[in-house]
This record gives sequence, C-alpha cells and structure tokens, in this order.
Amino acid sequence: MSGFKRYDEEFKQSLVNLYQTGKKQAELCKDYGVSQTALSKWIKQFSQVQLEDNTVMTAKQIQALQKRNAQLEEENLILKKASAIFMQNSK
Repeated sequence: MSGFKRYDEEFKQSLVNLYQTGKKQAELCKDYGVSQTALSKWIKQFSQVQLEDNTVMTAKQIQALQKRNAQLEEENLILKKASAIFMQNSK
C-alpha cells in the first residue's frame, strides 16, 4: 500500500473553491492535511476558465475534451484510409 491518501473529486473541488474565495494555500494545507504539491495541482485542474461564449470549464474538463478530440481525429483518419482502400478495390 502506498503512502498517498486518496481524495475524491468533491473534496478537491471544495478546497479549490475555498482557495478562490481568498484562503491561502498554506492555510488550506495545514487545515486539511494536504500537501502543497497536491493542492497546487488541484488548483490547476479545477480552477475555472471562462470561454468566449461565456461557458465555464475547468482545466481538467478541457484536457478531457482535448483527449477525446485526438481520439476522434485518429478514428477519422482510420476511416478515411479504409474508405480509400474500399474505393480502390471497387474499381
């Protein structure tokens, strides 16, 4: 068993929300027993970004969308190649 504690997404988000309301990172780390490294990572993941259309997303959500986009682009490339092969074979 590793020495790392597991925290759920709700806990992480709540600490980030407290940070965004003005709590200091050092204070949050002390009060909740989390490392500075972990809290900094969570702040990057869960801090909200407002997009041009006023949609609000977290960095974590944006990363998930980027990953999904890369998967779809790869699938699209495979389908294009398969289509070209089928078109050649049908001639």
